[in-house]
Amino acid sequence: MIRISDEQGEQLVRLARRAVNKYLNESIIIDSDNLDQFSQETGVFVTLSSVGKNKEEHLRGCIGFPLPEKKLYRSVIEAAIAAATHDPRFPPVDREELANIIFEVSVLTSPQKIEVQNTRDYKNHIRIGKDGLILKWRYGSGLLLPQVPVESNWNIEEYLANICYKAGAPLGIWLLPESQLYKFEAMVYKESEPNGKILKVNT
Repeated sequence: MIRISDEQGEQLVRLARRAVNKYLNESIIIDSDNLDQFSQETGVFVTLSSVGKNKEEHLRGCIGFPLPEKKLYRSVIEAAIAAATHDPRFPPVDREELANIIFEVSVLTSPQKIEVQNTRDYKNHIRIGKDGLILKWRYGSGLLLPQVPVESNWNIEEYLANICYKAGAPLGIWLLPESQLYKFEAMVYKESEPNGKILKVNT
């Protein structure tokens, strides 16, 4: 697993916010110079959450790259801008909204296929709060980050049902031998409040 320090995790969250702020205000993709410490290739997701009047958080956008195909800093910049402007579930973020949005960055390990003799044994190889999931089936795929079942208070059955939903698949599709399940871990850093202190999220 790629390890990053808490200081680096904080820098990545600040980078994500800076990238979105620059893009929404000036239509500029920020320069990636002086970011050599983040030149390793790794999967990344950036999550944006809108904070309501009662401090409740609502998903506002989440986009990322599951595979280690790009340099870390480039993935964070691109995923942050995409989460703010191209998540098909939401309208683009308006620049005035940024004062009420929490930024979160998840740095992913490479997905590993879960190998089982009987598909019902998948449940014994998935750890809630530790393992993110990718489901690949005949007509597509879906991904859930490891923090999602914890935040949603899902058990393992609910987690597997929701990865089917995320993949646009019928419930229970994960039981079919032709479907494939992959798991990965993540180091997650998140603002405690919009533009506030950045904390490591235990997954």
